[in-house]
Amino acid sequence: MITLRNKWLLIFGFVSLVTLIACSNNNKADNGEWKPEEQIEILAPAGAGSGWDTTARMVTKIFEEEGMIEQDIGVVNKPGGGGAVGWAYVAEKAGNPYHLFIASPPLIDVPLNGQSQYDHTDFTPIANVIADYGAFAVRADSKWKNLNDLFEDMKEDPSSVTIVGASSPGSMDHIQFVKIAKEAGVDIKKIKYVSEQDGGTLTALLNGSVDVYSTGVAETIEQAKAGKIKVLGVTSEERLEGEVISEYPTVKEQGIDSNFVNWRGFFAPPNIDGNAVDYYVSKFKELNESDEWKEIRKQYGWDEMFMYGEEYKDFLDEQKEEAKQLLDELGVLKNK
Repeated sequence: MITLRNKWLLIFGFVSLVTLIACSNNNKADNGEWKPEEQIEILAPAGAGSGWDTTARMVTKIFEEEGMIEQDIGVVNKPGGGGAVGWAYVAEKAGNPYHLFIASPPLIDVPLNGQSQYDHTDFTPIANVIADYGAFAVRADSKWKNLNDLFEDMKEDPSSVTIVGASSPGSMDHIQFVKIAKEAGVDIKKIKYVSEQDGGTLTALLNGSVDVYSTGVAETIEQAKAGKIKVLGVTSEERLEGEVISEYPTVKEQGIDSNFVNWRGFFAPPNIDGNAVDYYVSKFKELNESDEWKEIRKQYGWDEMFMYGEEYKDFLDEQKEEAKQLLDELGVLKNK
């Protein structure tokens, strides 16, 4: 026999259960799809003004200004270790769908050369958004007029030329230069590369501390426009469109049959809900199709390179295999 007291206990228990279920699903829309109800953090694992930082902030700008995502989005910089500091931070957010980060080839290169315990397989890929390209710049008064001039000197004595980049040794800025130099016939094991991860790359070039700046196309535009540097070559298949960058010669048009694509995409922590993945993929699709984002791409010389799902995962695995071969040849491959 159910007493009045027991009846109230049953009712209280039922109400508590319903409340618990409601709270556990408070980030689900009425139709069962996930939607954010907290501020979203996008991590750029490098300093302000870097390629990662610029891309993250431009994506955030479009998401917010066009009302694609209603929740606030904050961009946070955590430089260090060529990206490793940021990746370790995100890895600790397992299951939390309110943390995204932007990545590119260093997410593959840095773990392979032993500088991070995390690689792309430790996170949840969301979508790739752009293809950027490498640019090799020298001071405006440099004796080298093109890449062939530079590589002729480096064939005679590779270590006589100092290359600077923002990436750590064995990572993107280093690897993109090495890949092109190898095709040109330079002994890549003797190339002198120095890393300036705290934003001193351009200063080092302009004050004569280094000879060549290996970077992304977007990072050269303002200084080239001001006449302080000249770009000897870019790693795109064809000339890029846009003010200033359309004047940059490609590696291929200088007779060097090679290229380098700096893909950039977004990842989430491991083990996040599939509905949250679907939500973010849908928003990046909307971004990719918008006129506003197309204008941003044009402004920075970025090409469309949109991927998600299995296509993105397969692409990343292929990139890893290619990177292994080059790093092994350089003698810096630590993790296979």
